[in-house]
Amino acid sequence: MAKEASFDIVSEINIEDVKNGMAVALKEIKNRFDFKGSIADIKLEKEKLLIVAEDDYKVEQVKDVLFAKLVKHGVPIKNIQFTKSEKALGGNARQYGELISGIDRDNTKKITTAIKNSNLKVKATIQEDKVRVSGKSRDDLQAVMALLKDLQLPIELQYTNYR
Repeated sequence: MAKEASFDIVSEINIEDVKNGMAVALKEIKNRFDFKGSIADIKLEKEKLLIVAEDDYKVEQVKDVLFAKLVKHGVPIKNIQFTKSEKALGGNARQYGELISGIDRDNTKKITTAIKNSNLKVKATIQEDKVRVSGKSRDDLQAVMALLKDLQLPIELQYTNYR
């Protein structure tokens, strides 16, 4: 009897990578000519990013710099969802970005139904905020990974515990 192979589908953000990306982005912002003498700051409050700048345009520029640095540190940008910009003290603009870790119930259902509709000989089970896929053939597991890359989800998926 052949042993079953499996892997987990997760959606995680490493907070240390976010902190490192923020530090590099802040360093670049402090040295950029277009930010000289202006207010621009990025903070991490619990599981949320906070961007403060003089106006909405500067907030968008700070986000662009931050995204470039986070991508270099391997942070999935799809897993950061920003709220609408709001006014802060002193006429500044402020925007919060929520760091999403884990796959919510709606997305786990989308993933499992896509796997079941693919007619591959694999089994998908939901385990809290991740999905475990198991099957006898490693080729089928790799086909599931390819299938999920084409699936349009609002979060980025990672594949762990490939056995």
